This record gives sequence, structure tokens and C-alpha cells, in this order.
Amino acid sequence: MKMFSMALMGLMMAASTAAAGEKLDIVDTAAASSSFTTLVTAVKKAGLVDTLKGDGPFTVFAPTNEAFAKLPEGTVESLLKPENRKQLIAILTYHVVPGKVMAADVVKLKSAKTVQGSNVTINVQDGKVMIDEATVIKADIGTSNGVIHVIDRVITP
Repeated sequence: MKMFSMALMGLMMAASTAAAGEKLDIVDTAAASSSFTTLVTAVKKAGLVDTLKGDGPFTVFAPTNEAFAKLPEGTVESLLKPENRKQLIAILTYHVVPGKVMAADVVKLKSAKTVQGSNVTINVQDGKVMIDEATVIKADIGTSNGVIHVIDRVITP
């Protein structure tokens, strides 16, 4: 837990650096934190770096390394293989919603259409925002081209 907290601090420092004038996009903000090495690797393997560095704005529900570790053993390694690129793209784009949707707006929604094309379900349980079966554990990390909400699980279409 301490390691996760330190990694989240790194992400927050990257976001505050961006707020201080050095604008970091979604990819660079995620890459600045050790909590998202698996996500950043997957984004690179899927060929989505240029898209997520684009103008946007995008809302990204970003699973942590711990979230990826909850998947069945071998799943991540399998998804990163070239022959599974389409499936990887579908999963990653399911974590992205067009537009900049801040936490205050997310809680007013019941669902949101993802870049992948399917809708994620949004609800509040016991004061926590849920995106499908994932819990938002940190919200409103601003970037130059959108916002990141950190989630504790990988969600699938």
C-alpha cells in the first residue's frame, strides 16, 4: 500500500507540474507514475500513444498495475502479443470516454459511451463511484488533453 501511495504521489506531482505551466498529456502524465507501467506498456503495444497524446479532450479510467495484476495469470502477457492487438485495443479504448468528464459530472451519469463503442455503467455505491465493476480510487487528475480517473480494476467490454 505504501508503494502505491508513493506512486500516486508521483502522478499527482506530474499533474501539478502540468498545472504550473508545463503541460503534460494523458500518456506523459501516466508515464510519470510508477503506478501505470503496465497501462503505458499496453498503450504502446496497441499503437494508441499518438491518439492519447492528441488534442482530445479524453477522459481515461486508468487501471493501476495492481488492477492489471488482478486479471487471471497470463492475461496481460497474452494481450501484449501482436496477434491479440485488436483485443488489446478494444479493452484499452473501453477505458476512454470522449470529452473531459470531471468527477462532479461523472456522478450525474448512469452510463457513458466509450471510444470502443460500448457503454460503461456508472453508479455510486457507498459514496464511491463505480465504473462497471471498478472503483474510482483517485479522480480529476488534470492533463493538457483531458482528465484521468484512477480505477482499481481493468474493465472489459
